[in-house]
Amino acid sequence: MRYIIYGAGGVGGVIGGWLFHHGHDVIFISRGNHLTAIQENGLILKTPDGDYILPIEAVEHPSEIQFRQDDVVFFTMKSQDSEESQRELYETGGNNLPVVCVQNGVENERIAARRFDRVYGMFIWLPATFLDPGIVRNEAAPLAGVLNIGLYPQGTDDLAERIAKDLRESGFSSQTNPNIMQWKYAKLLRNLRNALHAICGLHNSVEDIFEWLHAEALACYQAAGIDFKPEDELQAYIRSKTNFAEIEGHPRMGSSSWQSLARGLSSIETDYLNGEIVLLGALHGVPTPANRVVQRLAEYITRVGKEPGSIHGEELRREIAKQSRISHPT
Repeated sequence: MRYIIYGAGGVGGVIGGWLFHHGHDVIFISRGNHLTAIQENGLILKTPDGDYILPIEAVEHPSEIQFRQDDVVFFTMKSQDSEESQRELYETGGNNLPVVCVQNGVENERIAARRFDRVYGMFIWLPATFLDPGIVRNEAAPLAGVLNIGLYPQGTDDLAERIAKDLRESGFSSQTNPNIMQWKYAKLLRNLRNALHAICGLHNSVEDIFEWLHAEALACYQAAGIDFKPEDELQAYIRSKTNFAEIEGHPRMGSSSWQSLARGLSSIETDYLNGEIVLLGALHGVPTPANRVVQRLAEYITRVGKEPGSIHGEELRREIAKQSRISHPT
């Protein structure tokens, strides 16, 4: 089986790197300086146990690949890039390619199901950092991360079992789960914190704001009848498999959203994280002022090119309070 990793950043680079290191056939689809660095020097995978230089084939566009019957595509780009990337893959590889959404949020599977016959969701807990071209870091031990897979919207099959087996043999914890979206909705609750890292930085005390975001999300889930894995069970499961681990000389940095700002990217994933809660609130009549403000400010500081941590927690609290008065006029 050949793995096509569409998006070779932190998550995609780590997964593809470990699969390749353990003898699997891997192709990256990447772009820009990162693509050039991989093509010229291989991917550098940094881990707590040392560095690996991996000469993985990398292309810029799906049209450069001669697709095979045994291909599996992992979507590992950010959610805001899913629509365009999935369209490009569909136009060149057709609708029968099995695709696995290895991404935060719950929208990517819905996008993929419009075009592809075989769509899989993947719950992911994978400490990874991508800040420099050609280099990704995997800050976890003893296993590289947790990657559970299931059919979308539910179920499992032989291919999912095969993928999980390959991932286990490549250093990950991986199992099939017929209710994978329960896990992804639970992970979404954790990911509501990502935008706070981007807006307020890593050391600004904003736990009370996260609790506000979280409470709005739970109210939306209840109103929408969304089933999700209990958060305490999810956290206990992750801790039983692996944990964060430092790489000497490279302290663990922020979330994927923080990394997007640190790299100066022009887009951020918040529309598909906090924005998903805003959408659920609009559909089911639940006010979501905190998530709406966080979504708006994360998009703003990304658009104007501000650095992570550009907005103080107090300013964020004032904006949320103002939006709350608009949502709940007296």
